[in-house]
Amino acid sequence: MEASGKFICRQRQVVLFFVLLGLSQAGMEPRRYSVVEETEGSSFVTNLAKDLGLGQRELSKRGARVISKGNKLHLKLDQETGDLLLNEKLDREELCGHTDPCVLRFQVLLENPLQFFQAELQVIDINDHSPVFVDRDMLLKISESSPPGTTFPLKNAQDVDVGRNNIETYIISPNSYFRVLTRKSSDGSRYPELVLDKALDREQEPELRLTLTAQDGGSPPRSGIAQINIEVVDINDNAPEFEQSLYRVKIPEDSPIGFLIVTVSATDADIGVNGEISYSLFQASEEICKTFEINSMTGEIRLKKQLDFERIQFYEVNIEARDSGSFSGKCTVLTQVLDVNDNAPEITMSAFTRHIPENSPEAMVAVFSVSDLDSEENGKINCTIQDDLPFLLKSSLENFYTLVTERPLDRESQAEYNITITVTDSGTPRLKTQHNITVTVSDVNDNAPAFSQTTYTLRVRENNSPALHIGSVSATDRDSGANAQVTYSLLPPADPQLPLASLVSINADNGQLFALRSLDYEALQAFEFGVRAADRGSPALSSQARVRVLVLDDNDNAPFVLYPPQNGSAPCTELVPRAAEAGYLVTKVVAVDGDSGQNAWLSYQLLKATEPGLFGVWAHNGEVRTARLLSERDAVKHRLVVLVRDNGEPPRSASVTLHVLLVDGFSQPYLPLPEVAAAEARADPLTVYLVVALASVSSLFLFSVLVFVAVRLCRRSRAASAGRCSGPEGHFPGHLVDVSGAGTLSQSYQYEVCLRGGSGTSEFKFLKPNVPNFQGHSPGPEIEENANFRNDFGFSIQ
Repeated sequence: MEASGKFICRQRQVVLFFVLLGLSQAGMEPRRYSVVEETEGSSFVTNLAKDLGLGQRELSKRGARVISKGNKLHLKLDQETGDLLLNEKLDREELCGHTDPCVLRFQVLLENPLQFFQAELQVIDINDHSPVFVDRDMLLKISESSPPGTTFPLKNAQDVDVGRNNIETYIISPNSYFRVLTRKSSDGSRYPELVLDKALDREQEPELRLTLTAQDGGSPPRSGIAQINIEVVDINDNAPEFEQSLYRVKIPEDSPIGFLIVTVSATDADIGVNGEISYSLFQASEEICKTFEINSMTGEIRLKKQLDFERIQFYEVNIEARDSGSFSGKCTVLTQVLDVNDNAPEITMSAFTRHIPENSPEAMVAVFSVSDLDSEENGKINCTIQDDLPFLLKSSLENFYTLVTERPLDRESQAEYNITITVTDSGTPRLKTQHNITVTVSDVNDNAPAFSQTTYTLRVRENNSPALHIGSVSATDRDSGANAQVTYSLLPPADPQLPLASLVSINADNGQLFALRSLDYEALQAFEFGVRAADRGSPALSSQARVRVLVLDDNDNAPFVLYPPQNGSAPCTELVPRAAEAGYLVTKVVAVDGDSGQNAWLSYQLLKATEPGLFGVWAHNGEVRTARLLSERDAVKHRLVVLVRDNGEPPRSASVTLHVLLVDGFSQPYLPLPEVAAAEARADPLTVYLVVALASVSSLFLFSVLVFVAVRLCRRSRAASAGRCSGPEGHFPGHLVDVSGAGTLSQSYQYEVCLRGGSGTSEFKFLKPNVPNFQGHSPGPEIEENANFRNDFGFSIQ
């Protein structure tokens, strides 16, 4: 966060300094420095820190740099001392040629905060070159009829030095006929003219040999010499004369080679051989000889090389017309080169930031300068970028531009921008230069991970193997890099009783969920927990989702028989009167299943019977009924095996054994089995008497207890049971019997039990089950409301 704040602060400083720079330095004169050419590299020029009013180490802190046109650095800056030093030895003639003064322009750039200073370095010439004659041997043919005072142009010497180090004067060796004059041309160069002081006499002296010395104004002066051979010819007293001594022409710089510039014309008053004229370039420098050519017969001057306005704007071409008698005349052709728009603008990058953090209010992308070698309208420049980009160009001093962001960037909307800087001049036709830069938006952690769903529902079948993969959650983050790396974790459960840590775990890298232990549907049908997805940004961002796990039931519980009870020591015997009709309800097998759904749908089947066809079991409710009328031939004792099977896959089952005894009536509280009666008949009479007495006392005691309980219950519940429990003998109190929900009886049941008077068999009746709302759960097989049961003591339970 601290680094980000410093970066934003730096960007604001850059913008502020650009504004202050434009306001405070508009029109400020550049700082001027000078250095003598041929000075060794690393020589001291000036101390920039003092010149700019900055501390010695402030230049280093502010990232000071020296930049120049074309990025060719002749200077270097020692940021520790603030000294501006030469980068290499400077040759004024190589840098500027004949241009005087020789000025190298450069800028001082302070990056933090951004500030520019314009400066100029003048390279002072030294006298390191001697004058040189292109033609070291000159031949002059002078008519003896030439009067004193006649002048004869001589070929000048050339000196690449400038100013006072250039040629100052010409000296001729001592003689009786000639002296030399030093003339100055329109471009400032000096050339010699030979002046005849005394008439020549070919008969006395047919030829002369003179030495011409060119001397510069340096200290010490340097000089060069040439030999002049003068031949005195016989009378040919008319030299060629040009129609104009000065021709002025203008030519576009894009004129093709061979283009006719001008035709010069000269005439000679002589006739015959003395009147034949030939034209040639006179006193032509190497540059002029390479650029122009003249037809010696016609005087047509044509281009020999392509012109370049940006290099040379004017040419002074001297033309000589010479007759056959070696007399000559001269004229000057001033050629002005016209600029055409043949140079495209140039872009020089000074600073460039490739990566821009997103959400930055205004960030500097690049600082660059533009230039055009053309002049006037051809050199006027317009700089633009694409309109559909969130960037802005700001113009600063001397064709410098700053590219900044127009608004905060969003990496998730666009992560990279291709910016084309287009620089167009105002010439005809317009020329343009394009520079492409790519800016990458660096990521900031501004997006939290997002889950694909707010709620996940997973299903897992019970009795699963530990470490089973039960599902996955998935979240994505629009950021990049570490800001988009998502880690998953479990949230603490809302229910502190839920042992979530021992139930599930999550893979922190991919969000896969695993069941840590085997689940039991009968213990836990469903549970819910939260999942968090957090990125690795700073600060980290996160989001949450809910996961609901539904445990699917497996058929892992066999049916359990509630009635008849299977844990008693003595088997339960059902008494059936022989007078019972077909369909008589003998008893009802009641069973439950700990599973749910179709795994708890129970069906009943008579598996074994002592006498097949006598009894039947209803498949859906477990009722055991007589299948036909009983007869005297039917056995007294019957053993029935009933199979209870669920509807699971694979199905599970349980069996129960019923003992049925056929009797003639219910007047006896207990009728022994035939084999028991036979045994008793054979037993000792005293034992028989004791057994009968004990049974009678027990029956009487049990009857008394039941009557007492019934009376007490009727008194407590008289109002509640007044409409439900009635009989021919009056109202008896009822009692609620609870059957807790387990297995297929998934809810608790309450039965109202009433003792019905006047019954010869002392029956109990289950009048009505008090069934709560199942809330979508199947109650399993129905239990008959008025099912009749008989116990060992002769009571009938319906």
